[in-house]
Amino acid sequence: MRLFKYLLLLPAAVLASPRQLGAGHVSVAAAANLVYVIEPLNAAFAKAAPDADVVSEIGASGGLVAQIQNGAPYDVFLSADTDYPKKLVKAGGATADSLFVFAKGRLVLWTFNPAVDLSSVSSAVGVAAKIAVANPETAPYGRAALEALGRLGIADAVKPKLVYGESVSQTAQFVSSGNADAGFVALSLVLSPKLKDKGRWVEVPADLYTPILQAGVLTKKGALNPDAKRYLEFLSSPEAKAILSRFGYGVP
Repeated sequence: MRLFKYLLLLPAAVLASPRQLGAGHVSVAAAANLVYVIEPLNAAFAKAAPDADVVSEIGASGGLVAQIQNGAPYDVFLSADTDYPKKLVKAGGATADSLFVFAKGRLVLWTFNPAVDLSSVSSAVGVAAKIAVANPETAPYGRAALEALGRLGIADAVKPKLVYGESVSQTAQFVSSGNADAGFVALSLVLSPKLKDKGRWVEVPADLYTPILQAGVLTKKGALNPDAKRYLEFLSSPEAKAILSRFGYGVP
């Protein structure tokens, strides 16, 4: 596996390092597919709870779990799947009764290369010389992409073309920078204001991969923070659901 390490150009609001915050503050660890939606969510939460401040950090779901297990002081973990939050609960790092699905992600194949045929996923990957995929060991969207290739019966043929990013956001960077002819990324990224109308994309049929159910959970630290509980509850509000829907997510 060729794993590339690039500095992801993230919005300034989500670049903060994890740190211990006092009362009235919420520290959120969010999966990389949420990189552009987290700011609108935090802004909407600020209106609903003006006395609470939110600090967010973005990363691959598996990497964030490792950070939390190693003592990173996050209050809320927003994962790209349900497996990582359950793993955190099982390890004693999060509270089981707070875990819930807040969104359903959608996978697309994105390209800037005019030679890539987007009439189907199979046609596109057949033409592309390099195809970017998020590291399936830590990124649920990467696992979904490999599962889709497997169900199409082309996983072995495509394998030599694959280049791996550490997260789905880095995968998008490979595509936008031309380091890959196409890449499997979250629909939320290509619908974001920063990337909307840039490049071309085709949605991967949902029946080709296990549903990407994204779950939130309170860490053990967050369970003691009333504002963290308010933040997690906010994700079920009409305001939060409207924002998530705007970025292409399905909402419960």
